[in-house]
Parts: sequence; C-alpha cells; structure tokens
Amino acid sequence: MKKPSGNRLARFLILILFCGNIAAYAQPTTIATPTIKWAFGGCYSSWCETGWYSSPAVADLDGDGTMEIIAASYTLFVLNAEDGSVQWKAKNPAESRVWPGVVVADLSGDGDLEIAVASGGGYLSVFDHQGNFEAGWPQRPCSNELRSLAVGDLDGNGDLELVVGQARLNKINVWVYEHTGVIRSGWPQITNTEGSAAGIYNDNIALGDLNNDGKLEVIVPSDTITIAAYDADGNALPTHEMYHGHSGHDMDYWAEVPAYIDLAYETQGWGSCYTEFTARANFADGPANVADVNSDGVNEVVAIGNVHNCHTSPYTNLYNTPYILNLDRTRFNEDGFDWTTPPTDTGAPLIENYNILESIEPNPVTVDLDGDGNLEILYASYDGKLHAFWLDKTEHYNWPFDTYAPGEAYLKGVSEPVVADLDNNGSPEVIFTSWTQKNTGQKGRLYILDAQGNFILQTGLAEHLNYDCDWNGVLAAPTLANVDSDADLEIVLNTACTGVEVKDLPNTANAQIFWGTGRGSTLRNGALLNGDLHSSYIMVNYPFPSPGDTVNFSIHLHASGVPLPDVSITNTLPAALTFSGNLIASQGTAQEAGGTITWQGEVDPGSPVTISYDAAIDGSIIMPTVITNPVTFDDGQGNQFVRSAAVMVNSLPMFLPQAFR
Repeated sequence: MKKPSGNRLARFLILILFCGNIAAYAQPTTIATPTIKWAFGGCYSSWCETGWYSSPAVADLDGDGTMEIIAASYTLFVLNAEDGSVQWKAKNPAESRVWPGVVVADLSGDGDLEIAVASGGGYLSVFDHQGNFEAGWPQRPCSNELRSLAVGDLDGNGDLELVVGQARLNKINVWVYEHTGVIRSGWPQITNTEGSAAGIYNDNIALGDLNNDGKLEVIVPSDTITIAAYDADGNALPTHEMYHGHSGHDMDYWAEVPAYIDLAYETQGWGSCYTEFTARANFADGPANVADVNSDGVNEVVAIGNVHNCHTSPYTNLYNTPYILNLDRTRFNEDGFDWTTPPTDTGAPLIENYNILESIEPNPVTVDLDGDGNLEILYASYDGKLHAFWLDKTEHYNWPFDTYAPGEAYLKGVSEPVVADLDNNGSPEVIFTSWTQKNTGQKGRLYILDAQGNFILQTGLAEHLNYDCDWNGVLAAPTLANVDSDADLEIVLNTACTGVEVKDLPNTANAQIFWGTGRGSTLRNGALLNGDLHSSYIMVNYPFPSPGDTVNFSIHLHASGVPLPDVSITNTLPAALTFSGNLIASQGTAQEAGGTITWQGEVDPGSPVTISYDAAIDGSIIMPTVITNPVTFDDGQGNQFVRSAAVMVNSLPMFLPQAFR
C-alpha cells in the first residue's frame, strides 16, 4: 500500500482528532457520588413519622438569606437547611397523613411566602412563614383524605388559587379556593350532564393554559375511564365534533369521553366492553401534566392511564401508558408524531398489594432529554421500572430502567424522578429513589442515570434509628436545590422511615435544573414553569473551507417550557476568523463590535430565533487547522452554557456511511 504524503497524513490525523472530539463530547462525564449532609430531620428521639408521597420544598421563608426545608408526613416540619434542626412544626386539624407535595408560594402576591398542605380528614391548611394559620384557613371541603393539591393563577389576576381533590368515589371531587379561603365562584363541579368523575387517589390535578388566553384550565383525572377538564370558572371543556352526534352517546365534554386504547371504540360512546378483550384506561392514580410536547407554542395534556381488560371480574390491570390530548380532547397527531393509539404492553404489574409493597404512582415528568426541542415523557410504573417515551412512542437507548438486580429476593418501588444537567455538559441526568418490600429489613436507594437511561451510580440512605422499621426508602419525588452557603446543589429526600435526609451533590455549581421537585414545582400543578434553551445550537454552512474563504455561521435559539423574555448570546470570534458582515436576526437585537457578536431578545416556544453572519477564514493558514467558534447562551434565568461549531481548513473531507436507528 502506498504510504500517504505528510500533508495527506496530517489531514487524516486532523479528521481523526475532529471526529474523536465529537465522540468524546457524546460520552457522559463522571458524576460524583452524593454524600449525606444530614439525616433524621423531623424525627423524635427514637422514631420518625412515616413519610408518604409528599415531595419536600426548599425556600427562604423568612427572608433572612438562609434556606428552610419544608416537609410533611403527618406533621408539617420547617427545618434549618444547614443542619436539619426544627425551626417550627404544625399539625393539620385531623393530625393525619399528607399525601400531595407541600406547596410554597406567595399566594396573595404581597411578597410573603405561604405554605399550603392538603391532608387526611379533608383539611386544606395555609400557614404563614411562622407557622400560624393564615386568615380564612383551614378549610374542610369534605371529610375524606385530600390527595391532590395544585396551585396557580387561574384567572390571571395576580394572586393564586388552590385546587384540591378528594379520595372518595364521588362525582363532586374537586374544590377551588381563592387565597383568602373563599370558594371560587363556579366550583365545585361536576354536574350530571357533563360526564363522569370519581375519587382522586393520587396527586392527579394539573393546571395549564391550553388555549393561550392567559387563563389556566383545570385537568382532573380520577377513578373512572374519563378525564374531566374545566376552564377557570368551572365550565366543562367541550370536545371535538368527532365525539358529537352519537345517538344516546353524545360526548360534548371531556368527562364524557372514555379512554380506550382503540380510538374507534372511544368515538362510539360510553365505556362498553365491545369484544372479549377490551383495553381501556382508568385514571384513579394517573396524574396529568400540561406541556408543549413539540415546542410549537401550544400546550397539550399528558396523562398516564392504567390500562385494564374490562371483561374480567375484577378488571385485570395490564400496563400503564401515556396519553397525549389536545384542547378539544382529540389525540395528539402533529409533526409526524401520531398518538391516535398510545403505546401498548409497556409492562404488567409486579404486585398491587400495598400491604406488601407500597403503590408505585405513575407521576409523569415532561422534559427534553436529548435536546431536540421535543419533550420526552418519563414515569415510574407498577412494573417496577422507570420509563421514558419519545414522541415517536418508543423508548430509546437503554430505557426503561429496572432497579432490580439479579439475585435480589425482594420487590422495590420507584419514585417520580427529577431531571437536571448536574455537570452542565449539555446532557441531563435523571435522579430518582426506590423503596423496598415490607418485612424485608431492606432500605431503598438513590439512583442517578444519564439521559439515555444508562446507570451512573446509586447510593444508600441513612441507617435506621433504634426502633422497629422493617423497610425504608423514598416514595416521594426528590427535591433539588442549593440549601446552604456553598455553590453546589443538594438533594432533599422525605424518607418513609428515617425522616428528612439531605445529600450533597459535589461539583454541581453550574447545574441546570429542568424538573426539580414533585409535579414540576412547588406549585405542584404538573406544568413546566421554567423555560429551557438547551436545544439551541450554532452551525456553519461549509465545514471544510480553504484559506481566505468566507463561511456563514447561523445560531439557532429554541425554547421549550415557557417563554424566555431575557435571552442573550455572546459569540467572540477566534483569531483565525474575521467578521465580514451580513449580520441578520429574525427578531431581537443583534450587534457586532470588535469581532464579538451579541444578541438580546425574547425566545418563545414554537418561535425559534435565527442569527446569522459571514466570517472570513485567515488567508495565511498553511497547515490543516481546526477553528472552533464558541457561543455562550444565557437564558436570563441564571443559566449559561456553551455550544460550538468548527471548521477544518486545508482538510480532506471524508464522508462516512450514514447509519439509521
């Protein structure tokens, strides 16, 4: 074989280097093992209250510059975030279990934070930052346990409303309160003419703006085969005409439409079992999210259904699956992503006896794992796995993730995950917890995966105190926050048996949080409150120029979540590139000075922004040279990251075969 010339060899080596850098960028970086900062928060001398599914919150309640941790089991505890000592505690009037996540928010818009807790006995309580009941509270809309609590500004008037749902088989299952403790006009619902509703047995309620009118809709999955949906004033949301005109089976409102797997059955009317095997979904413990899944500026509803065969007695539960629904209750079908039939056969239940293993609740998490601008749907399922579905209705890479290890002789549950780019390398991590089968003496663990579902690490919980605790773990979603004076994040766990535990997350000073606590935020409303800019990038029109050539760089800004009003970019050209004009921005303000391109403006989901310009390659370059052009993106929320495009001067292009998955 002929030996390559020195120049050709140099070109070949520079290609290897260039491609090698791309491959290295795609590899996960090392995530440090979390370490215990403190444990047993809220515990007594020899025992701890049982923690259930209530995700904790972190906030500076009193404005003194230090953080508090707010967590609830049967008691509401406010803990010093530095050491876990109790600042104050309060009981709800029934002294009963708290299921939904603790809400921390400025309910009245006066600049002061309040705490809202929904609990057993039908009590909804609102406390000030010192632990006193706010005026007008508590309220008791019913006598059954309140398992769902979501907060939001339903009418856009600047203060927040509280939406609660009860765990009882009753058509009247939801109440909406003003922040003053007064029932909002038009509530509670539902009327007999507007469909089916029943008990709400998990933190199911979601709030979000489905029609872009500045007001929030209320989405209520419950223990039936329909999902109820209302506007801010309690009016039932109407459906598409495809559900109308069926003699005796008109389905004019959301709560009249049964959720089958087969869309043809769904359009025929109320939930008959049509064949010997009929798969339809129940939403007793299937929460909803409101999210813009394809970043087109329009929100959809994502809900996890428990699919069963209604021909058996009792019904046979088959699998959990996500539904994506539009404002008019039609099934999502956009941009080539067809959800007119949801995913099927995703995994049968391990066990459905909470006396053996506490129930695994399929709370959805809607985030962009791969940076393409579309949201993935993550949820824990009763098959014992953490699932992640892409919009093509498949689970990519190594999803789903199974915590079971060969040889283990006990079952484990899986929590709602949280998602953050812990090492700020452009690819998020997924963090969740497990709990163990009862009477095993085992305890659950904390897990960290990469965005592709690959295992990174796991770590245990604190050892039990000296009392009878034959299992442990964390049923509630973890909470990510910086709780102390250092720059790194911590993870806050409301454990089942050992109180509140906080773990340090080393080397996370520049982490980006995408879904940081149960139900997405301390409003617990199943909506992504923060915008995300991480699917933005820079590209060049020709990556293999010659010396003296002019190339065009284009910077593409893509937002997901909510609009980002204060985005900026800074692009300082390297020495081998010279700005040569044609600076164009599709919107916002772009400028160039001294070889630095800057841009400022708003980026909305569904409305990408493009900035482009020309740059000349240094004409004196002789050897093969890689020129890297970095851009710093600032989302205006305190998060910055860098993306780069590269050109290879004096290189020999090599085109490899394209592989398809």
